[in-house]
Order: sequence, then structure tokens, then C-alpha cells
Amino acid sequence: MRIGVPREVKSDEYRVAMLPVGVEELTRAGHEVLIETGAGLGSGLSDDMYAANGARIVPTAAEIWSLADLIVKVKEPQAAEWPMLRSGQLVFTYFHFAASEDLTRNVLATGITAIAYETLRGPKGDLPCLTPMSEVAGRMSIQEGAKYLERPQLGRGILLAGVPGVAPAHIAILGGGVVGKNAARIAAGFQADVAILDVNVDRLRYLEDIMPPNVNTVFSDRHNIREQLQLADLVIGAVLVEGARAPRLVTRADLKIMKPGAVIIDVAVDQGGCVETTRPTTHSNPTYVVDGIVHYCVTNMPGAVGRTSTHALCNVTLPYVQRLATLGLKGAATADPGFANAINMHQGNVTNKPVADTFQLHYTAF
Repeated sequence: MRIGVPREVKSDEYRVAMLPVGVEELTRAGHEVLIETGAGLGSGLSDDMYAANGARIVPTAAEIWSLADLIVKVKEPQAAEWPMLRSGQLVFTYFHFAASEDLTRNVLATGITAIAYETLRGPKGDLPCLTPMSEVAGRMSIQEGAKYLERPQLGRGILLAGVPGVAPAHIAILGGGVVGKNAARIAAGFQADVAILDVNVDRLRYLEDIMPPNVNTVFSDRHNIREQLQLADLVIGAVLVEGARAPRLVTRADLKIMKPGAVIIDVAVDQGGCVETTRPTTHSNPTYVVDGIVHYCVTNMPGAVGRTSTHALCNVTLPYVQRLATLGLKGAATADPGFANAINMHQGNVTNKPVADTFQLHYTAF
């Protein structure tokens, strides 16, 4: 199979979808790998490193898209890339369709097979391709929250750890999954006062067992969320419903009960956000203020730490790329039902029910 890896064009995206070792493994198995010129530079990977491992370096994205049977990317195809998508082509990347009807309808019209990292299920029912980037985003959320709580960034002027005689910041984390767990760990290390909310009591029991004493678990309901919003200096939106739009847990009216200069980091923005006032931002212009509350809603948070993120992502995606290249789409899906769950579109049909339901589109099982 001919596999293409284009350079990412989303704003401030420095990741790349394949490491040189991936090129070596695939070419050794008899596949051809095309890498766009400069695709790995943001992650510290030169064209020479790819070429030394058997890649063919291609000068333009158009050539990559026109030649490759399978495109492996990091982020969803951008509007400038839509005209290059070809019917029947396989595209393996993060799509997050439920966050954008425009993306969904335009990609559907191309006739590609859209294989989404974020809905691929592992043997234990986990989301192996989503997990590493959720780990990065969860950890980054506290790093960014600490920065934007500083007064020059329009925050409250709060040090997360406090100092002797001055209370630490209170951090409310909405969601106890991979993002929430990682955010809580880093926040605890900062010596902040942390509350992590979730609707799954078993998950809260697990978090209670593994977290240090400055992390408290709280059942997530409307009253408890509002109480935490009143207390919080920093709120982390960390909820996920696989394939579907994130539930709205914080309304605009809720902002009025928060402390002026408090910060919201909505990691759920990739799936539409869990805060009513969330809108996508970029690393170049990451924040805006609504009703006195600083909002950070960058849609590709891990892209800023490309060296870390690329390795973490490719460690988990390469085995699936190898299986797809060797077995083909139907063979890979038959061998692994969890992989079949990642197929969101095929031959002009939506094959993921949450995506279809989000935009009232016809659903067709793969």
C-alpha cells in the first residue's frame, strides 16, 4: 500500500503523524511511504531522517494526497485540504466530527473512508489513540491555567500553590477520565486545592484511592457544579462522550457566579466544548474574556509540544497503520471490531451513530 504523510497545516500544529521508525517498519514490510517536505520539522524530525529509513520525500501536499491510498495525519482535514480528498481514499486521523457540521458535511461529500483515532476502541474498551493526547492535554491544562491566572494575562493574580499563610488556588475539574485524572495529578503536585467531578461513582472511588490528600472527589450534578464554580480560581473542562458532542455543563449565566478573573480551560473544545461560551482558539491567540472570565479553548493543545506529543501518538497509532496497510480496510475491521468502531464514514455514508445523530444524518452500519 502507498501511505502518505502530509505536513499539518492547522494553525500552530507542530506534530507529525509518523516517526522515522514507522517508515522503516512499513517499507520493510513492502509498503511505500511518502512524506511531505518539512512534515516532521516541528517535532525535530528532518527529511533526511525519514529518507534514511526508506521514505520518499514529496515536495507538495497535493502530490501526497493525489498519490496515496492511505493518508495518515494528526488533525482533521482543514478547509484548504478538502478539495484534495479523493473518493475511496482512506484517511486515518483525529476527525472530531461532532464538533463541526461544516467539516462533517464537506468530508462526507468527498467519499473518503474516514477512520477516526478518537473512536478507535482497544481490547479493554479503552480509546488507545485518544489516551496519549488526553494525557498531554490534561497535564498541559494546569500548566496553561497557572499562566493565565497571572494578572498580566487578565487572570486573578493567583499562585496555584499559594505560600505559607496564603491559601492555594482552588481548581475544579469537570470529568474524571484520562484528561481529568492527569490534570488532577499535576494540580496536586502544584499543591493546589483540587476537586474532581464525575457522574460515575466507581470512577470517583478509584480516583479517591489513587490521588493525594489535596484532591477531593465530588459527584457531578447541577448543584455541585455550581458550588464548585463559585469556589474555583481555575476550571478544567474534561468531559468526553465518545464520538458525540460534549455535554454543556456550564452556561453563560453560570459565569456570573464565578470569581472575576477566574480561568476556564476547556479541553473538551475538540468535541464542541462543555461550556456554553466556548469557541475554538489557537496557540497564537489562545484566550478571550466573557463576563470577566478568561477562556482558554485551544483545539490542538498537544500540538504546542510536538516533540513529546508526536512520539506519544505514534507509539500507539503505528500498529494500526501496519494492520490497515497489510490487511486492507475490511480485513483490519474484521480482525478487530474495535478498529471497525473507528470508521466514521465510508462510501459517502456516516457509519458512526453519534456523529449521524448530532447532525440528523442517515446512519449506515459499516
